Amino acid sequence: MIAIKTIAARARFICAAGLFVPFFAMAAIPIEHWTQASGAKVYLVQSPAIAMLDVQIDFDAGSRRDPVGKAGLASMTADMLDKGVLAKDGAPELDENALSEAWADLGAQFGASASADRMNFSLRSLTDPALLDKAVALAAREIAEPSFPERIWLRERQRVQAALKESLTRPATLAGRAYGPAVYGSHPYGYETTEATLGQISVADMQAAHGAGVVACRARISMVGAVTRAQADAIAARLLSRLPQVNCASLPPTPVVAEVAPLTEAVEKRIAFDSAQAHVLIGQPGYKRADPDYFALTLGNYILGGGGFVSRLTNEVREKRGLTYGVSSYFAPGLHAGSFTVGLQTRPDQTAQAVELVRQVVKDFVAKGPTEAELKAAKDNLMGGFALRIDSNRKLLDNISSIAWNNLPLDYLDTWTEQVNKVSVADVKAAFARKLQPEKMVTVILGAAP
Repeated sequence: MIAIKTIAARARFICAAGLFVPFFAMAAIPIEHWTQASGAKVYLVQSPAIAMLDVQIDFDAGSRRDPVGKAGLASMTADMLDKGVLAKDGAPELDENALSEAWADLGAQFGASASADRMNFSLRSLTDPALLDKAVALAAREIAEPSFPERIWLRERQRVQAALKESLTRPATLAGRAYGPAVYGSHPYGYETTEATLGQISVADMQAAHGAGVVACRARISMVGAVTRAQADAIAARLLSRLPQVNCASLPPTPVVAEVAPLTEAVEKRIAFDSAQAHVLIGQPGYKRADPDYFALTLGNYILGGGGFVSRLTNEVREKRGLTYGVSSYFAPGLHAGSFTVGLQTRPDQTAQAVELVRQVVKDFVAKGPTEAELKAAKDNLMGGFALRIDSNRKLLDNISSIAWNNLPLDYLDTWTEQVNKVSVADVKAAFARKLQPEKMVTVILGAAP
Protein backbone atom coordinates (compact mmCIF):
# COMPACT_ATOMS: atom_id res chain seq x y z
CA MET A 1 0.00 0.00 0.00
CA ILE A 2 2.90 2.38 0.76
CA ALA A 3 4.26 1.83 -2.74
CA ILE A 4 0.85 2.50 -4.26
CA LYS A 5 0.41 5.70 -2.26
CA THR A 6 3.88 6.89 -3.27
CA ILE A 7 3.23 6.32 -6.95
CA ALA A 8 -0.22 7.88 -6.59
CA ALA A 9 1.30 11.00 -5.10
CA ARG A 10 3.78 11.11 -7.97
CA ALA A 11 0.91 10.87 -10.46
CA ARG A 12 -0.90 13.75 -8.79
CA PHE A 13 2.29 15.81 -8.93
CA ILE A 14 2.69 15.13 -12.65
CA CYS A 15 -0.92 16.15 -13.33
CA ALA A 16 -0.73 19.25 -11.16
CA ALA A 17 2.57 20.35 -12.63
CA GLY A 18 1.20 20.04 -16.15
CA LEU A 19 4.17 18.02 -17.38
CA PHE A 20 3.96 17.10 -21.02
CA VAL A 21 5.85 15.74 -23.95
CA PRO A 22 6.97 18.45 -26.42
CA PHE A 23 5.22 17.03 -29.48
CA PHE A 24 5.48 20.34 -31.28
CA ALA A 25 9.23 19.81 -31.55
CA MET A 26 8.65 16.71 -33.66
CA ALA A 27 8.62 16.84 -37.42
CA ALA A 28 5.48 14.71 -37.44
CA ILE A 29 2.96 13.20 -35.06
CA PRO A 30 2.59 9.54 -36.07
CA ILE A 31 -0.94 8.35 -35.35
CA GLU A 32 -1.30 4.58 -35.43
CA HIS A 33 -4.78 3.34 -36.24
CA TRP A 34 -6.36 -0.09 -36.39
CA THR A 35 -9.70 -1.81 -35.97
CA GLN A 36 -10.07 -4.56 -33.38
CA ALA A 37 -11.88 -7.81 -34.01
CA SER A 38 -14.81 -6.41 -32.03
CA GLY A 39 -15.14 -3.52 -34.49
CA ALA A 40 -13.78 -0.90 -32.08
CA LYS A 41 -11.44 1.60 -33.73
CA VAL A 42 -8.20 2.48 -31.93
CA TYR A 43 -6.00 5.55 -32.45
CA LEU A 44 -2.61 5.76 -30.72
CA VAL A 45 0.24 8.23 -30.36
CA GLN A 46 3.16 6.74 -28.48
CA SER A 47 4.73 9.12 -25.96
CA PRO A 48 7.42 7.29 -24.02
CA ALA A 49 9.03 10.28 -22.23
CA ILE A 50 6.65 10.21 -19.25
CA ALA A 51 5.20 7.06 -17.68
CA MET A 52 1.60 8.19 -18.20
CA LEU A 53 -1.32 7.09 -20.33
CA ASP A 54 -4.35 9.17 -21.36
CA VAL A 55 -7.33 7.40 -22.93
CA GLN A 56 -10.63 8.66 -24.31
CA ILE A 57 -13.42 6.37 -25.48
CA ASP A 58 -16.23 7.90 -27.52
CA PHE A 59 -19.68 6.51 -28.29
CA ASP A 60 -22.55 7.86 -30.40
CA ALA A 61 -24.66 8.44 -27.29
CA GLY A 62 -24.69 12.22 -26.87
CA SER A 63 -27.69 14.44 -26.35
CA ARG A 64 -28.65 14.29 -30.04
CA ARG A 65 -29.99 10.86 -29.08
CA ASP A 66 -32.22 12.24 -26.29
CA PRO A 67 -35.90 11.39 -26.85
CA VAL A 68 -38.37 14.22 -27.26
CA GLY A 69 -39.51 15.34 -23.81
CA LYS A 70 -36.49 13.83 -22.06
CA ALA A 71 -33.78 16.38 -22.79
CA GLY A 72 -30.87 15.83 -20.45
CA LEU A 73 -31.00 12.02 -20.59
CA ALA A 74 -27.50 11.60 -22.07
CA SER A 75 -25.84 14.01 -19.66
CA MET A 76 -27.63 12.53 -16.64
CA THR A 77 -26.71 9.02 -17.74
CA ALA A 78 -23.05 10.03 -17.92
CA ASP A 79 -23.31 11.80 -14.57
CA MET A 80 -24.66 8.65 -12.90
CA LEU A 81 -21.92 6.35 -14.13
CA ASP A 82 -19.65 7.08 -11.17
CA LYS A 83 -22.42 6.56 -8.62
CA GLY A 84 -21.88 2.83 -8.32
CA VAL A 85 -21.11 -0.43 -10.13
CA LEU A 86 -22.84 -3.77 -9.92
CA ALA A 87 -21.47 -6.92 -8.34
CA LYS A 88 -20.61 -9.20 -11.25
CA ASP A 89 -18.28 -12.07 -12.16
CA GLY A 90 -16.83 -12.21 -8.68
CA ALA A 91 -16.22 -8.47 -8.40
CA PRO A 92 -18.02 -6.82 -5.46
CA GLU A 93 -20.60 -4.07 -5.70
CA LEU A 94 -19.13 -0.59 -5.22
CA ASP A 95 -21.10 2.49 -4.23
CA GLU A 96 -20.08 6.04 -5.15
CA ASN A 97 -17.85 6.42 -2.07
CA ALA A 98 -16.06 3.13 -2.66
CA LEU A 99 -15.50 4.04 -6.31
CA SER A 100 -14.07 7.43 -5.40
CA GLU A 101 -11.72 5.87 -2.84
CA ALA A 102 -10.60 3.20 -5.30
CA TRP A 103 -9.59 5.82 -7.88
CA ALA A 104 -7.85 7.91 -5.22
CA ASP A 105 -5.84 4.88 -4.08
CA LEU A 106 -4.71 4.28 -7.66
CA GLY A 107 -3.75 7.93 -8.18
CA ALA A 108 -5.70 7.67 -11.43
CA GLN A 109 -8.50 9.74 -12.90
CA PHE A 110 -11.62 8.46 -14.61
CA GLY A 111 -14.77 10.24 -15.72
CA ALA A 112 -17.68 10.27 -18.12
CA SER A 113 -19.48 13.11 -19.83
CA ALA A 114 -21.88 13.71 -22.69
CA SER A 115 -21.82 16.44 -25.32
CA ALA A 116 -24.31 17.04 -28.09
CA ASP A 117 -22.77 14.34 -30.29
CA ARG A 118 -21.02 11.82 -28.08
CA MET A 119 -20.67 10.23 -24.69
CA ASN A 120 -17.07 9.83 -23.68
CA PHE A 121 -15.07 8.11 -21.00
CA SER A 122 -11.61 9.37 -20.05
CA LEU A 123 -8.86 7.60 -18.14
CA ARG A 124 -5.50 8.93 -16.96
CA SER A 125 -3.07 6.65 -15.16
CA LEU A 126 0.58 6.01 -14.57
CA THR A 127 1.84 3.14 -16.70
CA ASP A 128 3.35 1.25 -13.77
CA PRO A 129 2.05 -2.24 -14.67
CA ALA A 130 0.39 -2.96 -11.33
CA LEU A 131 -1.38 0.39 -11.17
CA LEU A 132 -2.38 0.51 -14.82
CA ASP A 133 -3.78 -3.01 -14.69
CA LYS A 134 -6.01 -2.11 -11.76
CA ALA A 135 -7.05 1.20 -13.31
CA VAL A 136 -8.07 -0.47 -16.59
CA ALA A 137 -9.98 -3.18 -14.72
CA LEU A 138 -11.89 -0.62 -12.64
CA ALA A 139 -12.60 1.56 -15.67
CA ALA A 140 -13.98 -1.46 -17.55
CA ARG A 141 -16.43 -2.09 -14.72
CA GLU A 142 -17.56 1.54 -14.60
CA ILE A 143 -18.05 1.66 -18.38
CA ALA A 144 -20.05 -1.55 -18.61
CA GLU A 145 -21.72 -2.19 -15.25
CA PRO A 146 -23.12 1.00 -13.72
CA SER A 147 -25.68 0.31 -11.03
CA PHE A 148 -27.78 3.48 -11.52
CA PRO A 149 -29.01 3.43 -7.90
CA GLU A 150 -32.54 4.83 -7.69
CA ARG A 151 -31.94 6.68 -4.43
CA ILE A 152 -28.88 8.45 -5.81
CA TRP A 153 -30.70 9.37 -9.03
CA LEU A 154 -33.53 11.00 -7.09
CA ARG A 155 -30.93 12.98 -5.14
CA GLU A 156 -29.03 14.00 -8.27
CA ARG A 157 -32.21 14.95 -10.12
CA GLN A 158 -33.24 17.20 -7.27
CA ARG A 159 -29.77 18.79 -7.20
CA VAL A 160 -29.75 19.46 -10.95
CA GLN A 161 -33.31 20.76 -10.93
CA ALA A 162 -32.35 23.22 -8.18
CA ALA A 163 -29.30 24.32 -10.17
CA LEU A 164 -31.45 24.83 -13.27
CA LYS A 165 -33.94 26.89 -11.31
CA GLU A 166 -31.14 29.07 -9.97
CA SER A 167 -29.61 29.47 -13.44
CA LEU A 168 -32.85 31.04 -14.66
CA THR A 169 -32.06 34.09 -12.53
CA ARG A 170 -29.01 34.81 -14.71
CA PRO A 171 -29.55 36.84 -17.90
CA ALA A 172 -26.90 35.00 -19.95
CA THR A 173 -28.63 31.68 -19.23
CA LEU A 174 -32.04 33.00 -20.22
CA ALA A 175 -30.70 34.44 -23.46
CA GLY A 176 -28.96 31.19 -24.34
CA ARG A 177 -32.02 29.09 -23.62
CA ALA A 178 -34.06 31.24 -26.00
CA TYR A 179 -31.34 31.28 -28.66
CA GLY A 180 -30.72 27.53 -29.08
CA PRO A 181 -34.27 26.47 -29.97
CA ALA A 182 -34.66 29.50 -32.24
CA VAL A 183 -31.56 28.52 -34.24
CA TYR A 184 -32.06 24.75 -34.32
CA GLY A 185 -35.85 24.46 -34.38
CA SER A 186 -36.93 20.87 -33.67
CA HIS A 187 -33.42 19.44 -34.07
CA PRO A 188 -32.01 17.82 -30.89
CA TYR A 189 -29.19 20.39 -30.85
CA GLY A 190 -31.87 22.84 -29.75
CA TYR A 191 -33.28 20.75 -26.91
CA GLU A 192 -33.12 22.45 -23.52
CA THR A 193 -32.96 20.48 -20.28
CA THR A 194 -35.64 21.69 -17.87
CA GLU A 195 -37.06 20.67 -14.51
CA ALA A 196 -39.92 19.07 -16.43
CA THR A 197 -37.74 17.01 -18.80
CA LEU A 198 -35.61 15.83 -15.89
CA GLY A 199 -38.78 14.77 -14.12
CA GLN A 200 -39.57 12.46 -17.06
CA ILE A 201 -36.23 10.62 -16.84
CA SER A 202 -36.20 7.33 -14.96
CA VAL A 203 -33.49 4.84 -14.05
CA ALA A 204 -34.95 2.56 -16.74
CA ASP A 205 -34.44 5.34 -19.30
CA MET A 206 -30.78 5.67 -18.32
CA GLN A 207 -30.24 1.93 -18.44
CA ALA A 208 -31.79 1.82 -21.91
CA ALA A 209 -29.74 4.78 -23.16
CA HIS A 210 -26.55 3.21 -21.83
CA GLY A 211 -27.35 -0.17 -23.32
CA ALA A 212 -28.20 1.26 -26.73
CA GLY A 213 -25.33 3.72 -26.97
CA VAL A 214 -22.36 2.23 -25.15
CA VAL A 215 -21.71 -0.59 -27.61
CA ALA A 216 -18.22 -2.10 -27.83
CA CYS A 217 -18.14 -2.57 -31.60
CA ARG A 218 -18.94 1.12 -32.16
CA ALA A 219 -16.31 2.57 -29.82
CA ARG A 220 -13.65 5.05 -30.92
CA ILE A 221 -10.66 4.74 -28.58
CA SER A 222 -7.91 7.38 -28.58
CA MET A 223 -4.68 6.97 -26.60
CA VAL A 224 -1.61 9.08 -25.91
CA GLY A 225 1.10 7.76 -23.63
CA ALA A 226 3.99 5.49 -22.82
CA VAL A 227 2.61 2.27 -24.28
CA THR A 228 3.40 0.21 -27.34
CA ARG A 229 0.88 -0.69 -30.00
CA ALA A 230 0.55 -4.20 -28.58
CA GLN A 231 -0.04 -2.81 -25.08
CA ALA A 232 -2.55 -0.27 -26.38
CA ASP A 233 -4.46 -2.98 -28.23
CA ALA A 234 -4.67 -5.10 -25.09
CA ILE A 235 -5.74 -2.12 -22.96
CA ALA A 236 -8.44 -1.15 -25.46
CA ALA A 237 -9.79 -4.70 -25.49
CA ARG A 238 -9.84 -4.87 -21.69
CA LEU A 239 -11.61 -1.54 -21.35
CA LEU A 240 -14.47 -2.90 -23.48
CA SER A 241 -14.30 -6.49 -22.28
CA ARG A 242 -17.23 -6.31 -19.84
CA LEU A 243 -19.62 -4.89 -22.41
CA PRO A 244 -21.74 -7.35 -24.42
CA GLN A 245 -19.55 -8.73 -27.21
CA VAL A 246 -21.72 -8.50 -30.30
CA ASN A 247 -20.94 -7.94 -33.95
CA CYS A 248 -22.19 -4.57 -35.16
CA ALA A 249 -23.31 -6.22 -38.40
CA SER A 250 -25.90 -8.13 -36.40
CA LEU A 251 -27.27 -5.00 -34.75
CA PRO A 252 -29.92 -2.73 -36.22
CA PRO A 253 -28.40 0.50 -37.54
CA THR A 254 -28.47 3.46 -35.19
CA PRO A 255 -31.43 5.74 -35.94
CA VAL A 256 -30.64 8.54 -38.35
CA VAL A 257 -30.75 12.02 -36.83
CA ALA A 258 -32.08 14.56 -39.31
CA GLU A 259 -29.88 17.46 -40.36
CA VAL A 260 -30.37 20.94 -38.97
CA ALA A 261 -32.87 22.81 -41.12
CA PRO A 262 -31.69 26.16 -42.51
CA LEU A 263 -33.55 29.24 -41.36
CA THR A 264 -36.12 30.53 -43.84
CA GLU A 265 -36.46 34.04 -42.42
CA ALA A 266 -35.05 36.39 -39.85
CA VAL A 267 -36.29 35.86 -36.28
CA GLU A 268 -36.07 38.37 -33.45
CA LYS A 269 -36.86 37.52 -29.83
CA ARG A 270 -37.00 40.17 -27.11
CA ILE A 271 -37.01 39.10 -23.48
CA ALA A 272 -37.80 41.57 -20.72
CA PHE A 273 -35.28 41.43 -17.88
CA ASP A 274 -34.23 43.99 -15.29
CA SER A 275 -30.48 44.20 -15.81
CA ALA A 276 -27.84 46.89 -16.27
CA GLN A 277 -26.71 45.34 -19.55
CA ALA A 278 -28.65 44.01 -22.50
CA HIS A 279 -27.50 40.57 -23.66
CA VAL A 280 -27.50 40.04 -27.42
CA LEU A 281 -27.03 36.82 -29.43
CA ILE A 282 -27.19 36.82 -33.23
CA GLY A 283 -26.66 33.78 -35.43
CA GLN A 284 -27.83 30.78 -37.44
CA PRO A 285 -26.92 27.15 -38.17
CA GLY A 286 -23.32 26.92 -39.38
CA TYR A 287 -21.55 23.82 -40.69
CA LYS A 288 -20.44 20.26 -39.87
CA ARG A 289 -16.98 19.65 -38.44
CA ALA A 290 -15.96 17.52 -41.43
CA ASP A 291 -16.88 20.28 -43.90
CA PRO A 292 -14.09 21.00 -46.43
CA ASP A 293 -14.57 24.73 -45.74
CA TYR A 294 -13.32 24.24 -42.17
CA PHE A 295 -9.99 26.04 -42.57
CA ALA A 296 -11.41 28.93 -44.59
CA LEU A 297 -14.18 29.40 -42.03
CA THR A 298 -11.75 29.19 -39.11
CA LEU A 299 -9.53 31.87 -40.59
CA GLY A 300 -12.46 34.01 -41.62
CA ASN A 301 -14.05 33.88 -38.19
CA TYR A 302 -10.75 34.86 -36.57
CA ILE A 303 -10.83 38.00 -38.70
CA LEU A 304 -14.53 38.66 -38.22
CA GLY A 305 -14.93 38.17 -34.48
CA GLY A 306 -12.80 35.35 -33.10
CA GLY A 307 -9.49 37.19 -32.91
CA GLY A 308 -10.19 39.37 -29.88
CA PHE A 309 -8.94 42.93 -30.18
CA VAL A 310 -7.77 42.45 -33.77
CA SER A 311 -11.19 41.36 -35.07
CA ARG A 312 -13.47 43.52 -37.19
CA LEU A 313 -16.37 43.30 -34.77
CA THR A 314 -14.24 44.49 -31.86
CA ASN A 315 -12.79 47.30 -33.95
CA GLU A 316 -16.15 48.53 -35.19
CA VAL A 317 -18.39 47.95 -32.16
CA ARG A 318 -16.00 48.57 -29.28
CA GLU A 319 -13.00 50.57 -30.44
CA LYS A 320 -14.67 53.00 -32.83
CA ARG A 321 -18.02 53.44 -31.10
CA GLY A 322 -17.66 52.24 -27.52
CA LEU A 323 -20.88 50.25 -27.60
CA THR A 324 -19.55 47.25 -25.66
CA TYR A 325 -16.61 46.01 -23.62
CA GLY A 326 -16.48 42.85 -25.67
CA VAL A 327 -18.00 41.27 -28.76
CA SER A 328 -17.06 37.99 -30.41
CA SER A 329 -18.18 35.44 -32.97
CA TYR A 330 -17.65 31.71 -33.20
CA PHE A 331 -18.67 28.56 -35.06
CA ALA A 332 -19.60 25.40 -33.12
CA PRO A 333 -19.44 22.61 -35.72
CA GLY A 334 -20.45 19.04 -34.86
CA LEU A 335 -21.78 15.96 -36.60
CA HIS A 336 -24.53 18.33 -37.74
CA ALA A 337 -24.42 22.02 -38.51
CA GLY A 338 -23.56 23.68 -35.22
CA SER A 339 -24.33 27.33 -34.73
CA PHE A 340 -22.58 30.48 -35.91
CA THR A 341 -23.02 33.02 -33.10
CA VAL A 342 -22.16 36.64 -32.39
CA GLY A 343 -22.48 37.62 -28.74
CA LEU A 344 -22.18 40.91 -26.87
CA GLN A 345 -23.48 42.94 -23.95
CA THR A 346 -24.31 46.61 -24.16
CA ARG A 347 -26.26 49.37 -22.39
CA PRO A 348 -30.01 48.97 -22.99
CA ASP A 349 -30.27 52.40 -24.61
CA GLN A 350 -27.51 51.44 -27.10
CA THR A 351 -28.91 48.04 -28.03
CA ALA A 352 -30.57 48.99 -31.30
CA GLN A 353 -27.42 50.73 -32.54
CA ALA A 354 -25.18 47.83 -31.52
CA VAL A 355 -27.41 45.20 -33.12
CA GLU A 356 -27.66 47.10 -36.38
CA LEU A 357 -23.90 47.60 -36.47
CA VAL A 358 -23.16 43.92 -35.84
CA ARG A 359 -25.54 42.92 -38.60
CA GLN A 360 -23.88 45.34 -41.00
CA VAL A 361 -20.35 44.16 -40.16
CA VAL A 362 -21.36 40.53 -40.71
CA LYS A 363 -23.16 41.39 -43.92
CA ASP A 364 -20.18 43.31 -45.28
CA PHE A 365 -17.78 40.50 -44.40
CA VAL A 366 -19.94 37.88 -46.12
CA ALA A 367 -20.26 40.09 -49.20
CA LYS A 368 -16.64 41.21 -49.53
CA GLY A 369 -14.50 38.81 -47.49
CA PRO A 370 -11.26 39.79 -45.74
CA THR A 371 -8.38 41.86 -47.01
CA GLU A 372 -5.04 40.29 -47.85
CA ALA A 373 -3.51 42.00 -44.81
CA GLU A 374 -6.20 40.65 -42.50
CA LEU A 375 -5.77 37.14 -43.86
CA LYS A 376 -1.99 37.24 -43.48
CA ALA A 377 -2.29 38.42 -39.87
CA ALA A 378 -4.78 35.65 -39.11
CA LYS A 379 -2.54 33.01 -40.65
CA ASP A 380 0.48 34.27 -38.73
CA ASN A 381 -1.42 34.08 -35.46
CA LEU A 382 -3.00 30.67 -36.00
CA MET A 383 0.11 29.02 -37.41
CA GLY A 384 2.32 30.64 -34.80
CA GLY A 385 0.07 29.35 -32.03
CA PHE A 386 -0.34 25.84 -33.41
CA ALA A 387 2.24 24.40 -31.00
CA LEU A 388 0.04 25.45 -28.08
CA ARG A 389 -2.76 23.25 -29.41
CA ILE A 390 -0.72 20.08 -28.87
CA ASP A 391 1.72 20.99 -26.09
CA SER A 392 0.42 18.46 -23.55
CA ASN A 393 -0.78 14.88 -23.64
CA ARG A 394 -4.31 16.02 -22.78
CA LYS A 395 -4.45 18.56 -25.60
CA LEU A 396 -3.01 16.06 -28.03
CA LEU A 397 -5.57 13.48 -26.94
CA ASP A 398 -8.35 16.00 -27.59
CA ASN A 399 -7.03 16.42 -31.13
CA ILE A 400 -6.65 12.67 -31.71
CA SER A 401 -10.19 11.99 -30.49
CA SER A 402 -11.50 14.71 -32.82
CA ILE A 403 -9.68 13.07 -35.72
CA ALA A 404 -11.17 9.70 -34.73
CA TRP A 405 -14.69 11.00 -34.20
CA ASN A 406 -14.89 13.11 -37.34
CA ASN A 407 -13.07 10.65 -39.61
CA LEU A 408 -10.36 13.19 -40.40
CA PRO A 409 -7.13 12.13 -42.16
CA LEU A 410 -4.46 10.59 -39.93
CA ASP A 411 -1.99 13.23 -41.10
CA TYR A 412 -4.39 16.02 -40.14
CA LEU A 413 -2.08 17.51 -37.49
CA ASP A 414 0.99 17.16 -39.71
CA THR A 415 -0.68 19.14 -42.50
CA TRP A 416 -2.63 21.60 -40.32
CA THR A 417 -0.36 24.61 -40.89
CA GLU A 418 -0.13 23.78 -44.60
CA GLN A 419 -3.92 23.71 -44.86
CA VAL A 420 -4.17 27.06 -43.07
CA ASN A 421 -1.45 28.65 -45.16
CA LYS A 422 -2.97 27.77 -48.52
CA VAL A 423 -6.35 29.44 -47.81
CA SER A 424 -6.89 32.49 -50.01
CA VAL A 425 -9.07 35.58 -49.65
CA ALA A 426 -11.33 34.13 -52.34
CA ASP A 427 -11.61 30.88 -50.37
CA VAL A 428 -12.77 32.72 -47.25
CA LYS A 429 -15.25 34.86 -49.14
CA ALA A 430 -16.72 31.86 -50.95
CA ALA A 431 -16.95 29.76 -47.78
CA PHE A 432 -18.77 32.50 -45.86
CA ALA A 433 -21.11 33.10 -48.78
CA ARG A 434 -21.98 29.39 -48.79
CA LYS A 435 -22.55 29.15 -45.04
CA LEU A 436 -24.02 32.42 -43.79
CA GLN A 437 -27.21 34.25 -44.73
CA PRO A 438 -27.08 37.58 -42.84
CA GLU A 439 -30.65 38.41 -43.83
CA LYS A 440 -32.00 35.21 -42.19
CA MET A 441 -30.42 35.18 -38.75
CA VAL A 442 -31.88 34.78 -35.26
CA THR A 443 -31.51 37.73 -32.92
CA VAL A 444 -32.16 37.35 -29.18
CA ILE A 445 -32.15 40.53 -27.11
CA LEU A 446 -32.57 40.21 -23.36
CA GLY A 447 -32.81 43.19 -21.02
CA ALA A 448 -33.30 46.07 -23.42
CA ALA A 449 -36.36 48.26 -23.35
CA PRO A 450 -38.72 47.48 -26.26
